[in-house]
Amino acid sequence: MQVTELESAGLKRAFSVVVPAGEIAAQRDKRLAALARDVRIPGFRPGKVPAAIVRQRYGAAVMGEVLEQSVGDAMRQVISDRGLRPALQPKIELKSGGEGQDLEFRMDLEVMPEVPMPDFGAIELERLKASPTEEQVDKALAALAERSRTLEDIAESRPAAKGEVVICDFTGRRRKEGAAAGDDSPEAWESFPGGSATDMPIEIGAGGFVPGFTEQLEGIVPGETRTITVTFPADYGATELAGKEARFEVTAKALKRPVVPPVDDALAKRLGFEDLTRLRDFVRQQIQGEYDALSRLRLKRALLDKLAEQASFTVPEGMVEAEFAQIWQRVEADMKAGRLEEEDKGKDEATLRAEYRAIAERRIRLGLLLAEIGRTNNIQVTPEELARAMRQEAARYPGQEQQVMEFFRRTPQAAEGLRAPIFEEKVVDFMLELARVTEREVTPEELTAPPARA
Repeated sequence: MQVTELESAGLKRAFSVVVPAGEIAAQRDKRLAALARDVRIPGFRPGKVPAAIVRQRYGAAVMGEVLEQSVGDAMRQVISDRGLRPALQPKIELKSGGEGQDLEFRMDLEVMPEVPMPDFGAIELERLKASPTEEQVDKALAALAERSRTLEDIAESRPAAKGEVVICDFTGRRRKEGAAAGDDSPEAWESFPGGSATDMPIEIGAGGFVPGFTEQLEGIVPGETRTITVTFPADYGATELAGKEARFEVTAKALKRPVVPPVDDALAKRLGFEDLTRLRDFVRQQIQGEYDALSRLRLKRALLDKLAEQASFTVPEGMVEAEFAQIWQRVEADMKAGRLEEEDKGKDEATLRAEYRAIAERRIRLGLLLAEIGRTNNIQVTPEELARAMRQEAARYPGQEQQVMEFFRRTPQAAEGLRAPIFEEKVVDFMLELARVTEREVTPEELTAPPARA
């Protein structure tokens, strides 16, 4: 095999590779000979098919297989002989490789950069610590009581007031495409999936339905049928209803009032706790866990910002372009749906592309840096840690845990998707142990205030 280096600039490498025609022919003949021993052709005994016939029938297919394998073998040998670490799969351009010809191809690739190790001891960070106040615990307990409320019948027949619950049957119809806005004839309306329900509890003035739906039911009396008209929001989840006008015929069947239980030992026992003290401790621990997770997230973000300031090495363009393509696909979808972040609104496409490409480059640079830190310091994800992550993921699908675990066993790349975040967190833990981290007590409001986007 003859290898000629064509380019070596920055992270880019290019080679011309030539595999002699004789070697290709030998590999082809070897495969044809093996095929002749097993192939079955009418009129010939197994293993007695003339070589000329085998070659006539299968020569082209076998040659294609030999060329493909030869390219792969040659590519891997070039990479191994030169100690290269490709950033992405090399690009192959076939120059020649026909019958009786040398196999010649061009191989272009980008190699992984040299990643300098940061001085972890010079990194100064601040860990924000916050504890839940008694008022926050009280508020969380009140929310638990609200979710545990019951409905009590209202015996008297009277109009429904805001905050009360009406048990309703309703049938919805949307205006047909092309129907005039003022056309109220039955032909102008059509039913739609999910537009009807029976014995549906609806709280007057509460959310959860189409805006304006529950408000129009205020004052309805059990036994009364009322027709209300609403317009679905432009960003409604069901695209076939988004922005469409709909009309609902609602019949009230019963009136109830929500009864919120007091926050006491009885509520605690109803929720599975010994008494209110145990429930209160549990709620406080839950809030503290959320604050600790947020504190960790902010500390990690600060660490990555510090690393980004130190990291100035060149990154492979191909990796940046692939990352940017994924980011830009989401940005385009947000632009079409009118969901752009406030700070991005008003910017032209060229500005947005430049800013998000810089974000893509930062992500790739940090990813390479974290990977190199982990590799250099032999940080690995253990089989037990990966198995635990699989079980946690499977637990998100009650009743389907076995199928999820089987999916991970059959799909290694899916399991690898769980490995990456575990590895990243272990690398972050390693760096935090070496960095100079101080702690500062803050209020919950200061901790939860959204940081500025990097």
